[in-house]
Formats: sequence, structure tokens, C-alpha cells
Amino acid sequence: MTVQDIRSFSRLCTDVVGALDPGRHPDAPYTPAESRVLYELAHAPESDVTDPLAELPLDSGCLARILDTLEQDGLVERAASEDPARRRITLTARGRDTAALLDERARESAGALLAAVPPADRPRLAEALRTVRALLGDARTAPRPEDVLLREPGPGDLGWIVQRNAALYAAEYGWNTDYEGLVARIVADFAEDHDPHLERVWIAELDGRPVGCVMCVRDDAPGTARLRLLLVEPQARGLGVGDRLVGAVTGFARGVGYHDLVLWTNDVLAAAGRIYRRHGFTLVGEKPHRSFGVDLTGQDWRLDLRAGPD
Repeated sequence: MTVQDIRSFSRLCTDVVGALDPGRHPDAPYTPAESRVLYELAHAPESDVTDPLAELPLDSGCLARILDTLEQDGLVERAASEDPARRRITLTARGRDTAALLDERARESAGALLAAVPPADRPRLAEALRTVRALLGDARTAPRPEDVLLREPGPGDLGWIVQRNAALYAAEYGWNTDYEGLVARIVADFAEDHDPHLERVWIAELDGRPVGCVMCVRDDAPGTARLRLLLVEPQARGLGVGDRLVGAVTGFARGVGYHDLVLWTNDVLAAAGRIYRRHGFTLVGEKPHRSFGVDLTGQDWRLDLRAGPD
């Protein structure tokens, strides 16, 4: 990777979005910078001039001139403040209409670009764009808890559960392929024979990719469900994904009438243990064992669902 590679990519982006083509939207009277300010204000209706506009790559003088232009055109209003640098800024009704129109045109342009990409190549394009954002982005592109979606598994997700459990636990704890075999059997049993009314799998998705999972299956004991295969990818940790996944299982199990929810884990998974305890699980037993190529201490946890949620 060289500076020339970055410059070449930058020129490509400029050409693709038509930034140098004044005829791309001849009826759009606003520059890309002015349009970006309108976009930010439209998504922060009562923002302060320093938040989020100060995060834009614009110096204060340029930003002030843009706001002057938008105010003169009747698109923004700036309320008086003792500190002129922190005057409240809002879009007028006309400003909102203008921002919506510009956003619609931007979507049309993006849609036209995407239409030129064969459907089979779009996943590769999406992954490449995510990689660029992750490596060259800033704090504004950092994931937030509300960006995580919990959903049912789709095609390929059950295979992902096996692959990521095996790879992640090998990398973080040194577990061997015995664990992959165990996970594969658990997932295969679910895929081949499960009651959708009493058993479920959840996938946590962030930016279009799976970043976590958990299962709720019937246990051998009557009225008992078992939580299995809780996993959260490293890049999604700290977003409350594990809590949401465990909460999904407990809510589902209680809602369909299970009396107890149990799980088996190992003491090295301390973060998961803290999540279980927060959701009301009680550690009911521990036993040393050697599995997956290492010495471990297995743990049995139990939650009485009849006690009701905390």
C-alpha cells in the first residue's frame, strides 16, 4: 500500500460520485459541503454548532460562511446565545424539505451505482466498503449498541456459528477441534429436528454481518430449556450484545412456558458468567474436567423462570 494507491482510490471515488461534474444535478444549487451540513442538521434537529457540525472536516471560517448562506436562503435558523460560537442551529421547514430532496437525489445516485454491479458481486463490494470504513474511519463510524440487530438465522448462519465458535475459542483459549465437533453436533441436531415454538436461534448482526449468536433448546428435564453457544465477536464487545442475547433467551423461554433455564459453561468464560449472574442465573455446581485439549472447570447455572423477570 502506497500514498499513490490512496490518491488513486480518492480519484476513483471523486469520479464515481460525480463530484467534478457540475451537470450531474444542474438543478441542485448547493455545493457538496453545503449539502453535507444540511444532512447533519437534518439528522440532529436541535444540534449545537459544535456538535455534530464541528466533527465535519471544515474549518470554522468555512463552516460559518456555509451557515450564513443557508440562513440567507431561509434554510436554517440560529438562536441567540451568550456564546456566539455555540448558537443553537435548527432547520426551517424549507430547510427540511431541501435536505429531504437532496437526500433523495443522493439515494438515486447511489442506487444507480449499485444497479451497475452484478448482484453476485454486491456482497464483495459491501465487505470492501466496510473494510475501508473500519480502517480509515473515525469515531463517528464506531458502532453503537443501537446499530446491533437481533434476528433469526438465515442461510449460512448455522454454519457461521460452528466456524466462529471453533476459530474464536481456539484463538482466545487454545481449544482444539474437539470443541468444533461438539458445536457441529449441537447445531446439526437443531437444524435437523427442532420445535420452532419451543426452540430458537438468535443472530446478532452489525453492519450487515453476524457478530454474535445464542440458542435456546429443550433440555431432557421436563419444563426445562437450555441456553447454548453464546458467542460475541471481539469487535462487538462492549455494545451489550451478550446481555441482549441472553435477555432474548430468557424472555422467550419464559414466554413459551418453560419453568427453568439451565446452561453449562466453563469458568474461564468469566465475562459470560457475569452476564448470566446479571440475568438472575445461579451457579449451582462446578466440576474440573479435561476437554478440548485443556484443563477446565465446568459450571452449571440455573434460572427459575417462575420467579419472573428482575
